[in-house]
Amino acid sequence: MPRIDYDVKLDFKDVLLRPKRSTLKSRSDVDLERTITFKNSKQTWTGIPVVAANMDTVGTFEMAKALAKHKCFTTIHKHYSVEEWKEFGEKNKDTLAFVAASSGTSSADWDRLQQILALFCEIKFICLDVANGYSEVFVEYVRKVRKHFPQHTILAGNVVTGEMVEELILSGADIIKVGIGPGSVCTTRRKAGVGYPQLSAVIECADAAHGLAGHIISDGGCTCPGDIAKAFGAGADFVMMGGMLAGHDQSGGEMIERNGKKWKQFYGMSSATAMQKYSGGVAEYRQECGLSPS
Repeated sequence: MPRIDYDVKLDFKDVLLRPKRSTLKSRSDVDLERTITFKNSKQTWTGIPVVAANMDTVGTFEMAKALAKHKCFTTIHKHYSVEEWKEFGEKNKDTLAFVAASSGTSSADWDRLQQILALFCEIKFICLDVANGYSEVFVEYVRKVRKHFPQHTILAGNVVTGEMVEELILSGADIIKVGIGPGSVCTTRRKAGVGYPQLSAVIECADAAHGLAGHIISDGGCTCPGDIAKAFGAGADFVMMGGMLAGHDQSGGEMIERNGKKWKQFYGMSSATAMQKYSGGVAEYRQECGLSPS
């Protein structure tokens, strides 16, 4: 039977950061770089823990090249071919330390992931991304990837509860993607009634992960730089963005003109647009795409 949780749960819009005294003269004096050692891969990474989402309109090779210059990270979407990866990697070796190869759980995804990782030893991150991070099939896939790639850092999700964060970390994941439904083009909450207010999810999942020496990514719900600050304040180790990056030149969305203004198209990877594009069709309940100002 469903259980009603009467505790107060918060989203980014529900809170503000209370200021306090500081020795800093300017926000530009803040050092954004972090050095992180991951639990299962034992790998150490240094950079700015801001991540471009693995949407095909955001997690592009062009985005990776731009963000890597600032030591920021990109999870490359899974729809690039092995040949496209080879061409990109050969020309951009310095970027590979700041990208992850993404994969679903199908046999085709697994074959493709192995081929990509065989191309370049510099690619040390794997992003395992599914619509339902609570399925036993997904947990088993995380274990499979960990067994075959013991020295790679695994990002896995998405989930919103501490017990599932612990399950995925103990199954071999290093960084858990936290967030169900907070994204601007995600309608999981409205269509399925499933989700969790993002700030509370980050607080609770960070506590669970850090207790096991794991890490989390706050994925979704950031609409302005202040939301990113709130996510880090709540305990996130990384913050992933989609819509905030979707309007840039390096994103992959098509340019659309509407009411005299130019917009870039972007959409969730479980949307009708994405399913039609990559799978040739989808059930009628799927969400359509959104627009981001260019």
